[in-house]
Amino acid sequence: MARIRKSENGGAADGTASDVNDSKPATRLVNVVIPAEERDLVKVNNTNLVDLKNACDDILKRFLSRPELFKQIHTHTDVRLALGWASVLVAAGTAYYGWKVEFETSKPVVWAGMIVYVVLAIAQTLYAYFVEKDIVFVGKRKTFDKRIVTERITMSSNTVPSSPSNPPAYFLSATYVRSASGGKSLLGRGKASDQRSYNAFFDENGTMDQERFESWVTELVERVMQDKTQ
Repeated sequence: MARIRKSENGGAADGTASDVNDSKPATRLVNVVIPAEERDLVKVNNTNLVDLKNACDDILKRFLSRPELFKQIHTHTDVRLALGWASVLVAAGTAYYGWKVEFETSKPVVWAGMIVYVVLAIAQTLYAYFVEKDIVFVGKRKTFDKRIVTERITMSSNTVPSSPSNPPAYFLSATYVRSASGGKSLLGRGKASDQRSYNAFFDENGTMDQERFESWVTELVERVMQDKTQ
């Protein structure tokens, strides 16, 4: 579990990625400077890959959802929560009905409740596996380039296991879509990915170099927004 306290962190990084885009964006990612007093020191167990990935995911979402960058879209979280709460309510209602009504009379309703609960639980699992997948951030923003333009970015991440020659790494992919007229007119799209070993962002004590991580994320996002193919 990450321990958080106020501190100042620093660093710089470079990165490489490839992307495809067929229309040049009107703007690029703005240069965000986070004041030291707003930055929290993040420290994790650097031998735990789950903690390392979660820390990177959290900082990624916190950074890209700043007001001057993107507005985060919570559709995937909302769907999973809706399915989860629906299954809980069905289970609670079924249990209450079975408790209030005698066994033989309540059996049809209890069986129906159990089936609905199982269906909702399976739907939640399938949605997370097939739809949400590794997505950790979806954001959009509106800009003006002779007309109102909507930019949407989706960030997905996972951990690349270690190998005899390489330490475990954080893999990040970005998908970018630029459109107008409420999404009816596609102006451009791009896709890019990159990875960095966790020890590029965490020291031997498990303290995260947030500025270095954010610099890498910024470069990847800007690459996927640019009009070039590598």
